[in-house]
Amino acid sequence: MPHLLIAGKLHPAGIAHLSTVEARGWSYTHVQSVDQNEMLAELPNADALIIRTQPLTAEIIASAPKLKFVSRHGVGYDVIDTEALSTRGIPLAIVGDVNSISAAEQAVTLMLAAAKRVNRGDQAVRSTANWEWRNALEAIEVSGKNLFLVGFGRIGQRVAQMMQGFSMTISAYDPFISATDWPSPSVKQLSSLEEGLEWAEIVSLHLPSLDHVLLGENELQRMTRGAIVINAARGGLIDEVALKEALLSGHIGAAGLDVFETEPPRADHPLASCDTAVLSPHIGGISNDAAKRMALKSIDNVLDYFADTLAPELIVNPNYSEAT
Repeated sequence: MPHLLIAGKLHPAGIAHLSTVEARGWSYTHVQSVDQNEMLAELPNADALIIRTQPLTAEIIASAPKLKFVSRHGVGYDVIDTEALSTRGIPLAIVGDVNSISAAEQAVTLMLAAAKRVNRGDQAVRSTANWEWRNALEAIEVSGKNLFLVGFGRIGQRVAQMMQGFSMTISAYDPFISATDWPSPSVKQLSSLEEGLEWAEIVSLHLPSLDHVLLGENELQRMTRGAIVINAARGGLIDEVALKEALLSGHIGAAGLDVFETEPPRADHPLASCDTAVLSPHIGGISNDAAKRMALKSIDNVLDYFADTLAPELIVNPNYSEAT
């Protein structure tokens, strides 16, 4: 009887769906704790693994002699050693486009909250002595503003669709998409990051992790005074200290961050005391609805792979077959 190990919490709909696993002749173990040792104790018996946020290193993979398939509960796999999996002939599958709506909505939420200075408005209501803050006219409208999307994949495209309803002028830059493959005639493709930063009133990041900071002190200073910066993509794309300084000086009017260089951020994080920065705990892709879809799809990917019906585009290390 093949055995499935689930490492991490599942949406209740996913737990209910495990009955399908048993109906297909599988046994399973569900380790909800993020404690790596608990996962390691169960790995030697696993033929397949569903993994959420835990790292999957070459050393950990070596401790799983029976492992034949890994299903990622999500779409990112920065902390998974795909080369080590490929060497063993083990495919890694992601859940595909199940959370782009949620991630796009989070970016838009941060955009609107930053523009309307929601933090300061909330404080003004809670402190009646500050009620007259409303007459400072700090809140701005996003309608008619220039929106620059850095990264124009599924999430960036959904953000564009949503913000077109606000009559924004939208441009985007994506170094991974050629002019011939540009997916939206209504969004202008820009040829460089610098061009967009100088043009934009709101900048929203939608790129994967990079090996360098995308918006550092120089890039922030290129932006229009009072501009808004949003990062609901990956931590490390923005120099967080430089962003704080730009916010305090007023050069950047407001910011919204759902991701951070170190997560969770420390209590003394540079932006923790900055009330023009709206912060959220990396929840863009894990709304209740998205979590349900991820749980169901991560389980189905296991069953589909062993039934030889898994969509090949969900496998992110296609060279794994070279080792089989």
